[in-house]
Amino acid sequence: MALRADFDKIELYLIRVLHTLITERSVSRAALQLQSSQPAVSAQLKRLRELTGDPLLVRAGNAMTPTATALQLVAPAANLLQEADRLFSPRSRQIGFEPLTSTITFRIAASDYLDPLFLPELVAQLKKVAPQVRLELLPLSGEFDYRRSLACGEVDLVIGNWLEPPGELHMGRLMSDEIVCLVAEDHPAVRVAGGRGWTVEKYLACEHVAPTPNYRGARGVIDEHLASLDLSRDIVVRSAHFGLIPLMVAQSLLVLTTGRLFCSRYVDSLPVRIVRCPVAFPALTYYQLWHDVTHASPSVRWLREQVRDVARGLASHGMLKRSKARAA
Repeated sequence: MALRADFDKIELYLIRVLHTLITERSVSRAALQLQSSQPAVSAQLKRLRELTGDPLLVRAGNAMTPTATALQLVAPAANLLQEADRLFSPRSRQIGFEPLTSTITFRIAASDYLDPLFLPELVAQLKKVAPQVRLELLPLSGEFDYRRSLACGEVDLVIGNWLEPPGELHMGRLMSDEIVCLVAEDHPAVRVAGGRGWTVEKYLACEHVAPTPNYRGARGVIDEHLASLDLSRDIVVRSAHFGLIPLMVAQSLLVLTTGRLFCSRYVDSLPVRIVRCPVAFPALTYYQLWHDVTHASPSVRWLREQVRDVARGLASHGMLKRSKARAA
């Protein structure tokens, strides 16, 4: 307990005195550098000797030389002073984030509902412009408390879709998408959709596949909207593996209701078709969310910009593809 009490009394200026004494190897020169007096620096050297249990500077002829312990302490002292400067200096904060040299680890919790290409594209973009950063991608699940994780700084960003994102978080809209249905190419909905026989009643009576809700207490945006209309569908399969659902759809009569951009990635590789959803849904909007604890961080601000640009690029590509398909 006494050691802990001594540690708590160490102020940042004493670390500066330690670093200056070791580098200058002289009490008088250290006093000049610190704009202090020799008696004051001598008193601080005495205190540092008591704290470290080492003489730090010893006589060597007419000069002073640092001990082995002192030489081991100079680098940690310099690091502490540098980090303190970054923490409290407005000039340092204005320098911002240097992606080319940073080795920071970013932590993102995300669903794969937006686009199966989104996370691979994001990883590729980050490794291109910030080759030394590390990235941890965490899944959103019913057990994952993303609001607490953001508030505690355990994750930097959460990416997903909400009808109404939590009000206490900062929000950046990434893109909006039309809600459609993905079905097998021989599904009855394909035959009747062209003749407008794909009704709300027939849609609700189908067997549906849906993703497992991706955060605690959620029903999912599709079922939340249906409930607001006093409607419900028959969900016979729930899957935590959203990227595998198109394969399930291709081999069954299951109906997947989600964004057009996600569905469009599979129509050329699987025997599936996109059909209009007979229920009027609002656009499916995807957001990135973050907390006050990272709002002013230059590195996380940079990360948010990368996420935004990747999402916009994929959305633009999807719109161009749909435009070409209509023209053909």
